[in-house]
Amino acid sequence: MSSRVIFVTGANGGLGQAIARAFLAEAPENFVWLGVRQNRARADRLTEAFPGRCKCVELDVTQAAAWQKAVADAVAEHKRLDVLVNNAGKHHDGLLAQLSFSAWREVLAANLDATFHGCQAVLPAMITQRVGRIVNIASLSALLAPAGQTNYAAAKAGVVALTQSLAKEVARIGITVNAVCPGYVETEPLAAMSEEERKAALARVPMRRFGRPEEHFP
Repeated sequence: MSSRVIFVTGANGGLGQAIARAFLAEAPENFVWLGVRQNRARADRLTEAFPGRCKCVELDVTQAAAWQKAVADAVAEHKRLDVLVNNAGKHHDGLLAQLSFSAWREVLAANLDATFHGCQAVLPAMITQRVGRIVNIASLSALLAPAGQTNYAAAKAGVVALTQSLAKEVARIGITVNAVCPGYVETEPLAAMSEEERKAALARVPMRRFGRPEEHFP
């Protein structure tokens, strides 16, 4: 099959945009669904730039019902779904001693619960097809957890473990499940860093520069 139907969440951010554009560039027959909840201007511009090749759909990734509807719409239109990229997520950094429970839950919901809901929503179609690709965007924080990110590091570590377990469950059906753990990438979270924080982060990068979104999904 030369063409693929792809679903990308967090498509209003820098990394999500790069992922979507990579799939659009891969083959002219590919169709990309862009899942966003708010600030959808960038996703809308992408649909305008690639008319008839991508569609923007409102999606709260923390809600199972929203996932079921979005995936059902995609499958109804294309009769299949080949790829899911769980890219949506959020930060709410802070030292654990002062971290509110709401900040803990919001970050786990946006990163870990969302990945669970997304995987569960697409599996029926992929199992029926006996083929599918799931890519879960985790983070270097899952492997080298920094101070001040107990919620985010725990959520992303959960994404890695979820990925490893699910991969074993569906491998014989023809479905692959992988996690990508990006380091520092020039996207919105980095833009919010202070100059001092950026210098400290750069000092930990062997190349002495941050990654660019397009380098992760060329």
